[in-house]
Amino acid sequence: MEIAENAALVVIDVQKGFEEEFWGKRNNPAAEGNIAALIDLWQETGRPVAFVRHDSVEGSRSPLRVGYEGNAFKDFVEERRGKGGGPELLVRKTVNSAFYGQPSLDGWLTGLDVVQIVIVGIQTNMCNETTARMGGNLGYEVVFPLDAMHTFDLEGPFGWSRSADELSQATAVSLHGGRFATVVTTEEVVKGASVGVR
Repeated sequence: MEIAENAALVVIDVQKGFEEEFWGKRNNPAAEGNIAALIDLWQETGRPVAFVRHDSVEGSRSPLRVGYEGNAFKDFVEERRGKGGGPELLVRKTVNSAFYGQPSLDGWLTGLDVVQIVIVGIQTNMCNETTARMGGNLGYEVVFPLDAMHTFDLEGPFGWSRSADELSQATAVSLHGGRFATVVTTEEVVKGASVGVR
């Protein structure tokens, strides 16, 4: 697939708090490397990057709460902020969707005439999926590289539980099959982005 010359990379909640045991077992250990590679590519080609941070309002029980070390971006993300040649935005949010943060992600993207967004980060089936669904509803062409994100095992109702891989697959099927997003690999994004490089 072709990645637009002004496609925006939306890097969601790559924060230190997600490294804590609080969350349980995660999947896709390659996520961080793929996220870093895409940030580097976007910055090298002058494409816009939005860094999204979850500022939890759940108090002392959340590793993502403001003022706690877990709220900070992981080092590999923080050291890349501000290093690109293109537009950059920091969005702070307290809910799942990056479109309900401050400043307005939608307003920023609209101002740059962006119609295609690439979503990476944490967690696949939570904030990434919610942002992808809302992006699709708002009319964006959403690209979802599944190997540039991860999630955690989860328990649900009726004694049901699903592994992180199962949840990621369910998200991929729902988004792709439901036409909210195009689910791809990091390699496909890299190849597609090289087409439109200035």
